Amino acid sequence: QVRLVESGGDLVQPGGSLRLSCVASGTIISIGVMGWYRQAPGKQRELVATLLSTGATNYADFVKGRFTISRDNDKNQWYLQMNSLKPEDTAVYYCYSQARTLGQSSPYWGQGTQVTVSS
Repeated sequence: QVRLVESGGDLVQPGGSLRLSCVASGTIISIGVMGWYRQAPGKQRELVATLLSTGATNYADFVKGRFTISRDNDKNQWYLQMNSLKPEDTAVYYCYSQARTLGQSSPYWGQGTQVTVSS
């Protein structure tokens, strides 16, 4: 079993910055995909950014140039640096991974961290 724990969500003013962190724990052999999704009230969960084990990244158009996903290879930990935040970025942010354990590769989700952008 793999457990993901996010941190870093907060209330921030428009134009501000936040850094989200996600730590994966458990019997992890490898992580193929690290990612962030978000869900705003009344909306479906949507992709924000992903980072593959190859180093390739993918960003949603609405965050390109503002958000950056990165990782700490030694710690099974990854981050989402969010700059130039807008009120429409308000959402619960979930970290995601496709991780291989002793069994097979499976998707895992964190519990979510609230990001609120408001003056």
